[in-house]
Amino acid sequence: MKITDNGPSRPLSPHLQVYRPQLTSVLSILHRATGIVIAVGAVVIALWLLGVALGKEVYECFRQGLSSPPGKAALVVWTACTSYHLCNGIRHLFWDFGYGFELSSVYLSGKITVVAAVLLTAGVWLI
Repeated sequence: MKITDNGPSRPLSPHLQVYRPQLTSVLSILHRATGIVIAVGAVVIALWLLGVALGKEVYECFRQGLSSPPGKAALVVWTACTSYHLCNGIRHLFWDFGYGFELSSVYLSGKITVVAAVLLTAGVWLI
């Protein structure tokens, strides 16, 4: 680290090359990424509804696409993203009310969020 007239020369903000990922940062990035996937899925749902309105042929095209193995995989991923985003949103709601800011609570609620999202996704697809 070089010392300059203005003090030590170091990154002004956390940088991926300097800091190792922690559960909290990974969950934060995952929350943002799942939001993007959910938005893309919402567009697909809107197109599917449009397909329903346009008639049998267009609807059948969507049905075949979503029934194929890649289509089912996409639906499972979308469900998992929605489940995680929902569970993490509930976690953030507790934070908004001032609960769970202790470091041990933050890590515990993060782990509970991941487990709940996995169980919710499994429940949707297996029940």
